[in-house]
Amino acid sequence: MITKRSTINDVARLAGVSIKTVSRVFNREPNVRQSTRDKVIAAAETLNYRPNRSARQLASNLTFVIGMLYDNPNSDYVTEVQYGCLQVCREYGYNLLIHPCQADSPDLIDEIGGLQHQVDGFIVLQPVSDDQRLNQLLLENNIACVRVSQRPFEEFPWISVGDKEAADQMTEYLLDLGHRRVGFIIGHPDHGSSHDRLAGYRSALKRRDIRYDENLVAQGRFDLESGLSCARKLLSSTSRPTAIFASNDPMAMGVLSAAHEFGLDVPRQLSVAGFDDSPLARHAWPPLTTVRQPITEVARLATNVLMQQLQGRSEGDSNHRLQAELVCRASTGSPG
Repeated sequence: MITKRSTINDVARLAGVSIKTVSRVFNREPNVRQSTRDKVIAAAETLNYRPNRSARQLASNLTFVIGMLYDNPNSDYVTEVQYGCLQVCREYGYNLLIHPCQADSPDLIDEIGGLQHQVDGFIVLQPVSDDQRLNQLLLENNIACVRVSQRPFEEFPWISVGDKEAADQMTEYLLDLGHRRVGFIIGHPDHGSSHDRLAGYRSALKRRDIRYDENLVAQGRFDLESGLSCARKLLSSTSRPTAIFASNDPMAMGVLSAAHEFGLDVPRQLSVAGFDDSPLARHAWPPLTTVRQPITEVARLATNVLMQQLQGRSEGDSNHRLQAELVCRASTGSPG
């Protein structure tokens, strides 16, 4: 027996509202009373009604898709951002288009320009979000965008994390343990977060009257291989560090591998710290002291701000700075 599929007319009749009101509720339009919204949603659930996506697109001239642009070798970070974005997308009846790209590609602008008609707006992660050519393209074409970046571009909302403060706190923690030669591995040079984390490291040293020593600093690229090579360089020094703070967890894993190569006990002979609190950090041996970023919160917030843009409304300040927190585990201790 074929069961008749419920229609928008059925929902409107059961909820006691107009068809237009039902449409406004499902399109998440503003200025609908919460009590009315609740009645419409309850009626739709009773009737097992689901709005037709094609009809919504035709009626609103929207795709009901948002794009996420990224160029980040740390897949755990991207996966967590994707998870947070999808949570909010589902609440609004949207799909998420994941689009990896190369921030330094000469074809980046043409590539993104070809995507603009497939989505209603973009969430852009750094370092792509710091490309001024891309920001100008989105601005000139009036494309909704929220940037996740440490650097503001005033025309677009942006979400950032207090990386400098967190790196300062981690360095202070290592100094409090008694370390005086704290090595530091910088992240990818194209990322604003790399510069902020280095600045935090330097500010903690300065506050404690410890001279910044370039021989204790190495340039990485946010991957395990660069963390390994940088750690080898630092540990080969005649005045090697007693602790190494890497700008993310994959590079810290490289430091742990180098410590094993050099026959160093962690943390008795070398303390190791990372940044991000990825699954790597929790499952490393010993478990990694690191900085926990509110990655899912960043993603949810960025997606909510974008949805507000698409609905033509703004709820207060669209620029947000979230704080990270220190997570102390067994990879750090007082110097032997």
